[in-house]
Amino acid sequence: MGKAIEIRHPLIIHKLSFIRDKNTPSKNFRELVEEVAMLMAYEVTRDMKMETVEIETPICKMESKRITGKKVAIVPILRAGLGMVEGMLKLIPAAKVGHIGLYRDEKTLQPVEYFCKLPKDIEERDIILTDPMLATGGSAIDAITILKKKGARSIKLMCLIGSPEGVDAVREAHPDVNIYLASIDEKLNEEGYIVPGLGDAGDRLFGTR
Repeated sequence: MGKAIEIRHPLIIHKLSFIRDKNTPSKNFRELVEEVAMLMAYEVTRDMKMETVEIETPICKMESKRITGKKVAIVPILRAGLGMVEGMLKLIPAAKVGHIGLYRDEKTLQPVEYFCKLPKDIEERDIILTDPMLATGGSAIDAITILKKKGARSIKLMCLIGSPEGVDAVREAHPDVNIYLASIDEKLNEEGYIVPGLGDAGDRLFGTR
């Protein structure tokens, strides 16, 4: 069964309090989401493989470590997942970026796919799937299913906030996928929103609320 990992760093907890605050304007909200994504990327990439290389400092030759193995692909779930991409690219500038477009049907709460564009070598990459909110888990489950159908073999899910229901749903549907979150919140309400949550991440990122 995949792990659900809460990254409880003081800087993340501090910034998350402003992200949650309904009075935080869109500009600040976008900046904070980007910053938290960058901080979370440290933990998400912790298990990257290293190789020994020989380099020469201004003083002498030495053996050092560099990342080896698979390349990275960052795949945001549109549209809110876009807000996390730039922060991650600051740490992993060589990563390719794909996009998966899903929206939630307001009546059924089920995800509907409308767009998918991925790197051609997706099966050779470590994929980090991003979405600020893991509510019912439907969108994440469908996005992971799409990635696997395209040949992806190494997938991690990275979210700011998740509900216990959403976390459990993803772990049950895709037990090989680890989930990284800044917070697992209390529950979902009757409308399918996370409590206490932060509202609609897409609307707050792009000023469409």
